[in-house]
Amino acid sequence: MITVGWREWLSLPDLGIEKIKAKVDTGARTSCLHAFKVEPFKTEQDELWVRFWIHPKQDNTDYEVCSEAKVVDERVVTDSGGHKELRYVIETNLTIGNQAWPIEITLSNRETMKFRMLLGRTAMRGRILVDPEQSYLSNKTDKS
Repeated sequence: MITVGWREWLSLPDLGIEKIKAKVDTGARTSCLHAFKVEPFKTEQDELWVRFWIHPKQDNTDYEVCSEAKVVDERVVTDSGGHKELRYVIETNLTIGNQAWPIEITLSNRETMKFRMLLGRTAMRGRILVDPEQSYLSNKTDKS
């Protein structure tokens, strides 16, 4: 079990994202990643995948990462404002500090949000404790 603050630096290595600032959100069931453009496509094996573009650095739209992932589900998600949106769900590995595990993430345009990613409680289950008075605890653990 690792302790994290209310915001953390994470890595999504399978998606080519070395570093992304995330809000640790115990109020959100599912994690969400900013994707400003999403293109679904079928593989030769008839599997549904998505290609999506991300601005992983806040306030920097010049730097973008293009990733691809298999779609594991499509879900209607209700945001904090009560708006419903059908989103693609992918699975990818998450790294916090020196620990890694697979999580599900929905894709949504978070361009106007302060954080490019929300880490929801399903991804935290059994692995993370949250200290809401702290920030970036995983970086402090790495350095010690």
